[in-house]
Amino acid sequence: MDRQVAATNNSLVNGNFFQGKVKVIIVQILVMVFLCINVLLILTFFKKECFHTTARYILFAVSLLSDSLLLFTSDVLLILVHFNITIPVWVCIIISVLVLLYFTVTPVTLTVMTLERYVAICMPLRHGELCSTRRTMHCILIIHGLSSIPCIFIFSTFFASASINFYKQYHICTVEIFSIEILQSHLRTAIYQIQFLIMCIIIVLCYVKILKVAKAASGEDKKLTRNGLSTVVLHGFQLLLCLIQLWCPFIEAVILNFSVYDSIRYFDYIMFCLAPKCLSPLIYGLRDECFFSALKNYASFGFYKTDIIQQNR
Repeated sequence: MDRQVAATNNSLVNGNFFQGKVKVIIVQILVMVFLCINVLLILTFFKKECFHTTARYILFAVSLLSDSLLLFTSDVLLILVHFNITIPVWVCIIISVLVLLYFTVTPVTLTVMTLERYVAICMPLRHGELCSTRRTMHCILIIHGLSSIPCIFIFSTFFASASINFYKQYHICTVEIFSIEILQSHLRTAIYQIQFLIMCIIIVLCYVKILKVAKAASGEDKKLTRNGLSTVVLHGFQLLLCLIQLWCPFIEAVILNFSVYDSIRYFDYIMFCLAPKCLSPLIYGLRDECFFSALKNYASFGFYKTDIIQQNR
C-alpha cells in the first residue's frame, strides 16, 4: 500500500514538474518571437531617415524599446523564480528598477501617442509646431520622469525601512520583497491605479474629441479620423490589459491555497503581460501603410522595392 502511495506521489510530482517545464518553454518561445518582431521593427525605424522626424514613429520606437526591455527583464525574473534561484538583493534591486520603470513607460507612451493623434486630427494646423522632433525628445524625458514616480516611491520607502545587512542577503527576486510593511504594498498599488485612471480619462477624452471631428469630416479627412479612432481604441485596449495586470496579485492572493493557483498565475502572465506587447507591432507595424511598406522592403533584404521615401518628401 505504501509503495502504491509513493508511486502515485512520484507520478504526480513528475507530472507537475514536466508540466512546469512545458509552460516555461512556451513562454520562452513567445518571448523570443515577440523580441524578434520588435527588433525587426526597431531596425526598420532606424533604417529610414524619414521616420526620425515624425513624432508618432519616434514614440512608436520608444514603446518598442520599452516593451523589448520589459520582456527581457521580466523573463529573467520568471526563470529565476521558477527554478527558485536566489540572487543578492542589490542585484534584484537593479533588475526590479528596470521592470518597474518600463512597466509604466509603455502605457504612458501610449497615452502620449493618443494625444499626438488628437493634435493631428483636431488641431492639424498646429501639429507641426506641437509635435516637432525637438518637442518629441523633450516629451520622451517627461515620459520617463512620470514613469519613475511609482519606482521612486517603492524604493525610497524600502531604503528607509530596510537594514544594511538585508542588501547582502540572497533572496528569490520578486517585487514583494521590497514591501516590508503591508501598507507599502497597498500604497504602491494605489499609485499605479491612480496613474492608470488618469491615462484612461485622457484616452477617453481624446476619443470623444476625435469622434466629434469624424462626424463633421468628409472625404480624406473622414478616412484619417477613422484611422485615428481605431488607433485610440487599440491604445485603450492595451492600457486596459496593463491595468488588469495590476489587479492580478489580488486575484492570485485569493486563490493562493487552491490547486489552480499556478495555472491562473501562468494565464495572467501570458494574457496581461505578454499579450499587450504584441499589440504595438499590430497598431503601427502592420496597420500603418508607410511603416509596413518599409518593413516589407527591409524584411525581404531590399528585393521588395517601394517609393516610400519619395512619397514622404
